[in-house]
Amino acid sequence: MVGAKRYHNLHPFHKLLHDGKLSKAQVQAWALNRFYYQAMIPRKDAALISNMADRELRRAWRHRYLEHDGYGDDEGGIERWLRLTDALELPRDYVLSASGILPGTRFAVEAYLHFVREKSVLEGIASSLTELFAGNIHAERIEGMLAHYDFIEESMMAYFRRRLSQAPRDVDFALNYVKTNALTRQEQQAVVDALVFKTQVLWAQLDALHFAYVEPGLIPPGAFRP
Repeated sequence: MVGAKRYHNLHPFHKLLHDGKLSKAQVQAWALNRFYYQAMIPRKDAALISNMADRELRRAWRHRYLEHDGYGDDEGGIERWLRLTDALELPRDYVLSASGILPGTRFAVEAYLHFVREKSVLEGIASSLTELFAGNIHAERIEGMLAHYDFIEESMMAYFRRRLSQAPRDVDFALNYVKTNALTRQEQQAVVDALVFKTQVLWAQLDALHFAYVEPGLIPPGAFRP
């Protein structure tokens, strides 16, 4: 029920993005702000690992931040997202600086990092379970953006195509961990609350984008201006 009612595929900005209703400038704003979230994922996972006393659990979770930072010949998810912002003609130094992101983006994303640092390992892992709902959103994004935007090419969808295979594996592990370790009613409620919190993090990011770049279109001082 959490996903059916709260996942950010229900947000108006998401629907505009996938239905081809945004301008290139609005898509640039989305990609720029979303990068801050993508870049925070390995830091979030490193923080979670630092809370894990169990060595085998640390070893099992380690690949998740490597998937984003990259390792060996794999460029990683952050680099794949930067290829998207490059192709959207956003200067890489500007994207990496995070100087143009919205205040709402910054507060939401950093709240996620603080949540994982401060809460239990069970809650930190549970917060990743939004990936249960991510498979369809990635497939929908690839299809919709390629179909509706003449400035989007297949090479720009590399991040989302890789997540089609990564996300199901990651969420299977997290779901099994939660089922095994959330035994009391209190622990089970903590899992649900963590998942709700994560949906709020994702929703708040789209709220900020919609307010600044769609309606009413009030861009905060210092934020990206097309």
